[in-house]
Amino acid sequence: AREERMTEAERVLRDAVAEGKLPFAVAMTGTSQGTTLSTAAGEAAEGRAAAEDTVFRIFSMSKAIGSLAALILIDRGTLSPETPVAELLPEWNDLQVLDGWDGDTPRLRPQRTAATLRHLATHTAGIEYEFWNADVAKYLQTQNHPPALSGLKAALNYPLTSDPGTRWSYGLALDWLGRMVEAADGRRIDAFCRDEIFAPLGMHDTVFEPDGLTDRLAEVKMRKGDGFRPTRLSPPARPAVYGMGHALYSTAPDYLRFLRMVLNGGELDGTRILTPQAMELMMQDQMPDGVSFEKMTTVAPPVSADVDMFPGTRAGHSLAFLRNDADIPGKRSAGSLGWAGVCNTHYWIDPARDLAAVLMTQSLPFMEPPMVETYDAFERAVYAGI
Repeated sequence: AREERMTEAERVLRDAVAEGKLPFAVAMTGTSQGTTLSTAAGEAAEGRAAAEDTVFRIFSMSKAIGSLAALILIDRGTLSPETPVAELLPEWNDLQVLDGWDGDTPRLRPQRTAATLRHLATHTAGIEYEFWNADVAKYLQTQNHPPALSGLKAALNYPLTSDPGTRWSYGLALDWLGRMVEAADGRRIDAFCRDEIFAPLGMHDTVFEPDGLTDRLAEVKMRKGDGFRPTRLSPPARPAVYGMGHALYSTAPDYLRFLRMVLNGGELDGTRILTPQAMELMMQDQMPDGVSFEKMTTVAPPVSADVDMFPGTRAGHSLAFLRNDADIPGKRSAGSLGWAGVCNTHYWIDPARDLAAVLMTQSLPFMEPPMVETYDAFERAVYAGI
């Protein structure tokens, strides 16, 4: 009987796991009113079935939570989208722009424009990860500079690859935004998120340190030929600075609560997190004029494939999410919001259809073709079933 009742979306995931497209999957969908689908397939770790309470390293799904922290302070008048980064973090002005190379010597120059909170939140501040920029990868290697995931404070001081406000470039901006929140509020970012976001939203399994959750934590797997082998990739434990670009662990039900708060216009179960004015910043395009999402071309194939979320469709960015300008046929509506984490945890929010969804596994490379095919088929099945 269960077999007959299985939705097409559930079947897509079960088949994808059976065919080795992903090691396992946990997925949920919901509306502003509640959960509409919860399903899991495969083993999250040796001998342990994937389940609704499986804990994930959500990596860049942390970014929207960092943005929410900043939006809470914007709501209170403590910060504004136009707050200069250097007003709170003067060391931002020490970052140079990498303008090329003389052999292994980087050519560096001062920034020509002043970065604001809006630039950080929309990934237009010019600070870029090494996985999609060969110059940054070369800089970290030749200058012996610690990477973002080292957990060191010095790791945040990447050279910029463009002047703030001039192009979309994906990287450590949310780590800096989290530090702006700390400087403006006085609490460390983990305490701020616990007090102001996780407790009010009932996100009890969303944490900066997985202490006490390791029996539910999924294994990360890396593609090896036709199958997967275990690999080690986690946010740094007890770092000098919690980077809001990558620091969180969570579960599908917890993250869906956050997404449903967005669908609900800033509140969930009677608890208001953001005002309607702050929700505008969270949902509407906030990119500088003439700037839009750019395809991310990998320079680290074991970690990520190329990333082009909506080929042929302009995508902008709100203060928290990537945002597609046009309807994607058979899939999300214009004005939908979303992003992902590097170990293939994905989500989207479609306000026009009152729909949010998460599809989560723990695998590398990010956005490899089998994952993209599965995500596409899952999303199509979800919309076909509405």
